[in-house]
Amino acid sequence: MNEQPATSNLPGAVSGRAARLASIPSFQRVNSYLRDAGTRRKSRSGGSDFTFGNPHQMPADRYVQTLRDALTPQNDQWFAYQTNGDAAREAAAQSLQLLLDVPFRPEDIYLTTGGFAAIALALKTVGDPGDEIIYSLPPWFLYEPLILEAGLVPVKVRVQKETFDLDLDAIAAAMTERTRAVIVNSPNNPTGRVYPPDLLRRLAELVETASSKLGRRIYLISDEAYNRIVFDGLRFHSPVEFYPHTLLAYSYGKTHLSPGQRVGYLALPPTMPDRDMMEPAITGLQVAMGWVYPNALLQYALPELEKFSIDVGQLQRRRDRLTDELGSMGYRVRRPEGSFYMYVPSPVPDDVAFTESLARRDVYVLPGVLFETPGFFRISLTANEDMIERSLPAFEAAIEESRHGLAT
Repeated sequence: MNEQPATSNLPGAVSGRAARLASIPSFQRVNSYLRDAGTRRKSRSGGSDFTFGNPHQMPADRYVQTLRDALTPQNDQWFAYQTNGDAAREAAAQSLQLLLDVPFRPEDIYLTTGGFAAIALALKTVGDPGDEIIYSLPPWFLYEPLILEAGLVPVKVRVQKETFDLDLDAIAAAMTERTRAVIVNSPNNPTGRVYPPDLLRRLAELVETASSKLGRRIYLISDEAYNRIVFDGLRFHSPVEFYPHTLLAYSYGKTHLSPGQRVGYLALPPTMPDRDMMEPAITGLQVAMGWVYPNALLQYALPELEKFSIDVGQLQRRRDRLTDELGSMGYRVRRPEGSFYMYVPSPVPDDVAFTESLARRDVYVLPGVLFETPGFFRISLTANEDMIERSLPAFEAAIEESRHGLAT
């Protein structure tokens, strides 16, 4: 019998980049929560799920009807390949004009499979392998994997602890000759902070000065998945209004609380000086990244989706109920100004232990370690009213337990 050559010791299996992605601690924890949380919640009735920004009530009739209408074919090419559909781009550009008072045009909109793809598209449009991308902690926990997957280098700075504002001094100190972009996320996930115009204006001045000093253009990538979800009548402001070299990423999955329906876009302001050079690069990447255009059905639905949103007032009432009640219990709650989230200091330094204390009471939140800022926990306001009311005794019992030492 002929023996087969031994191959178990040959190099291979996965690339170094894939291995680095898989080894990111916060990414590992997020994947674990995604795998295990659903099973754990389903095994118990009457729990309160504040983990991810998923819906916990039936979708709005108007949303369902919009998708149903888009499904009906109007010609034999209805489900053919779709790239950047004209009607969808027109609707998105008009909406941005109204929101930001910036003269966006249909040709400024590049449709993507949600905000994930829009951010990845922005990174690969402006960044070469080895370039550095600055972002602030606490972050949306998937910035680092997207940056590494693009062959870029994540550079992390912390926000101002008391206000959750960007720390401009820290951003300036982090810039080097390899810096290519700074990611800005407002309204912010997880803090709920909406950055004021004065802060964005100073950021624009900082980045322009650094670009001139370093001799290379530094871009802003503005992650605006929640730019329609702001509270108390606050007006949202985008970095696009203050810095022309900004790429804007948007997702309809938040506006309609439908994260499983992947549709969004990357927008370049018409004021961007080098936007004409970017156009062929972006359209090429939309194909090369795996045809990251939204599917045909969602492109047809998009003009109607632009006309309505989820009930932001309902989210605000949930925010008010939770901030008032948790504050009265002794939690140090900062009232969020937008997004789906509240980011609350843990009553004990070990935020994982505290979230486990809540989980024993069938209340599920995400610990701050997932956002690289231990000592906090995140609450999603997409939990329904019944979940909120059921959770209040558990929040009170957990903070009371923390005052006497968490049970082991």
